[in-house]
Amino acid sequence: MKPALSQFGVEMSRLSGVRAIMKDIIETLRAGAGQNFINLSAGNPVILPEVEQLWRDCTFDLLASPDYGDVVCRYGASQGYQPLVDAVVQDFNRRYGLRLTDRNVLITPGSQNLYFLAANAFGGYAANGDLRKIVLPLSPDYTGYGGVTLTPEALIAYKPELDIDEGSHRFKYRPDFSRLTINEHTGCVIFSRPCNPTGNVLTNDEVNKITTLAAAHDVPVLIDSAYAPPYPALNFTEMTPTFGENVLHCMSLSKAGLPGERIGIAIGDADIIGVLEAFQTNLCIHSPRYGQAIAARAIRSGALGEIAVNVIRPFYQQKIAVVEEALNQAMPSDLPWFLHRGEGAIFAWLWLNNLPVTDWEFYQQLKSVGVIVVPGSTFFPGLHDAWDHKQQCLRISLTGTDEELRTAMQRLAEVYVKTMKATQTR
Repeated sequence: MKPALSQFGVEMSRLSGVRAIMKDIIETLRAGAGQNFINLSAGNPVILPEVEQLWRDCTFDLLASPDYGDVVCRYGASQGYQPLVDAVVQDFNRRYGLRLTDRNVLITPGSQNLYFLAANAFGGYAANGDLRKIVLPLSPDYTGYGGVTLTPEALIAYKPELDIDEGSHRFKYRPDFSRLTINEHTGCVIFSRPCNPTGNVLTNDEVNKITTLAAAHDVPVLIDSAYAPPYPALNFTEMTPTFGENVLHCMSLSKAGLPGERIGIAIGDADIIGVLEAFQTNLCIHSPRYGQAIAARAIRSGALGEIAVNVIRPFYQQKIAVVEEALNQAMPSDLPWFLHRGEGAIFAWLWLNNLPVTDWEFYQQLKSVGVIVVPGSTFFPGLHDAWDHKQQCLRISLTGTDEELRTAMQRLAEVYVKTMKATQTR
């Protein structure tokens, strides 16, 4: 059966971003059964024993609790499981000196769901016919933003400035405030901090400039904090979460060990939270409550915050150090390759300047030597400018073993040198 799709149906049924690449990766792994691929494409976090044990302990506590039946056998409030809402309020007020109440918190089925709610509540066509833009102030950014809106023409991203350190083969993206436009035609602003895929952490000054520009037009700013403190605290440089009247602090517990439970947490102005809560009620009534119940226990006890800082962060910080060292040793110093400064998240971002083939073609070459990464061009949603840079980058997952990461970087370097030399001899 092939039912006729609506305009929205057509848009939502498309594979976007990394999801389109993952289809090829899955087919590659199936076809190459028996071949030892080093798969550095994954967004799944490593299952760390201490983290898994935390969630086991919280589950045992829930099973033994008289609350169990109420959690799994009853509908709940659209806003979220009240003990989790209360735990978030108390923890954030204590950590950051805030004055949150339970009306400042919304629990969603994952943060991707949260961005879908916000992008379509605030972006798209207004009642008067005006198009309200969804602005990504720094590109590249999370590929999932490419699929959150029912109005694709509303999504717009801006080219960054490149802060390049030629001597160390490092670089960093920075917002280009001479280009960035946030005005009365803007519906909302979204960016990740730390950034998936680059590991970039916008400075406090950069964040304040963006939120101030948006506040002048009553524009909500969604700060995707899926890798930020206090949990999972995957920042490798000092950073403080930003809060404010027009700021929606958007969290996920996926990289804190619960990707399967889909728990997103939004913290912000009660009026903004109220709009999103109503949207969620119409969409799915409320988020699943089992994951919320064990998360409430982990946050309330302080265990999640401690494990984030003492286990999760050091694990990935050591992984980015392995990649940096391996590339420094394997890559030629006289060629224009640049690794983004590893400031957070669970990925490394490699820019191969003047690459004579596309990122997709280079991805295919790497597969031939048993290495799978993600072509970087999937991480520029909303950026319509012609820019060679978009086809010169790769996202490398830090979820491999140390040996896998070193071997993969050595093979990558060999393919890179071979590709560059082949062009020079033509």
